[in-house]
Amino acid sequence: MRAAVLTEIGAPLEIIDGISIPDLRAGQVLVKLAYSGVCHSQVMEANGGRGHDRWLPHMLGHEATGRVVATGSNVTKVLVGDLVVLGWIKGKGCEAGGSQYLCGKMTINAGGVTTFSDHAVVSENRLVKLPECVPLDLGVLFGCALPTGAGIVLNEMKPKAGSSIAVFGLGGIGLIALMIARIHDVTLIAVDISTEKLELARMLGADHVIDARIESPVTRIQEITEAGADYCVECSGQTSVIEQAFLASDPQRGFTIFSSHPEAGQVISLDPHHLISGRRIQGSWGGASDPDRDIPRLAVLWRAGKLPLERLISPRRYRLDEINEALDDLAKGHALRPVIELDANV
Repeated sequence: MRAAVLTEIGAPLEIIDGISIPDLRAGQVLVKLAYSGVCHSQVMEANGGRGHDRWLPHMLGHEATGRVVATGSNVTKVLVGDLVVLGWIKGKGCEAGGSQYLCGKMTINAGGVTTFSDHAVVSENRLVKLPECVPLDLGVLFGCALPTGAGIVLNEMKPKAGSSIAVFGLGGIGLIALMIARIHDVTLIAVDISTEKLELARMLGADHVIDARIESPVTRIQEITEAGADYCVECSGQTSVIEQAFLASDPQRGFTIFSSHPEAGQVISLDPHHLISGRRIQGSWGGASDPDRDIPRLAVLWRAGKLPLERLISPRRYRLDEINEALDDLAKGHALRPVIELDANV
């Protein structure tokens, strides 16, 4: 098999051919990959934002689509030939742990799911069958961005009609949270520093857009809502923006959820009195999603035209040997969700 491997922190991923596929253990599934998404998590892993990495060299990637090629013992969730979504959020099935691949004398580590390769050995619980009618390239969003962004609103926030929601950071997860929030009867506010992303948010139904480069989001949200937003969703990956979102929430009942993962060692600073007075804040782990439950119901919303996910996928399809360019484009904001085409005809 062929894969993009992180061999050194801060260095480009290395394209390695001739990697041996290990024998499948109980609970593992071999998937021939069609497309892989690229997430900010991989940008952080590659540049050292996660801190010390004791698994080098290792594979990356955690959202993809493909076709099942083989299954290990005890696998009952999928069959050979099934089209599947791969994601990092654990669902039903066996947790088989990570794998080790060999290439000559090099041992390459991998977790329960990796996707920057033409094949992948995956734990059964990281797979869900691709919903009917969902294209393989669009399907990569169902592995991470969609269940996380949608789950924040549907599973954790559960907004009441007539409430106000502010979304900070309009990447893939933030824009999906905005799409799901739009389905509810709420006042919707979008915050970012990108004119293009703010315009897209407006087209997707935001009632107000705030360019944080030229005005204070906290002050402007307080003006719009008269006190502060009932709910704030933070997806920028910056501690300063988590703090902004918290302060932009209603002082007596505001609820802030952040999905971003700032670099290792960074901390947020909050006034304890704000918590005593009624504000709440919590982090989100994948939108509290159950992939086996949530992916099918999100596909129903997409088929009904309520989730224009196509707007999030960059029109360009990168090759595996262009993976470093895809990571760079994502880091610089040149692409919302880069997609790596591995084999469109799986």
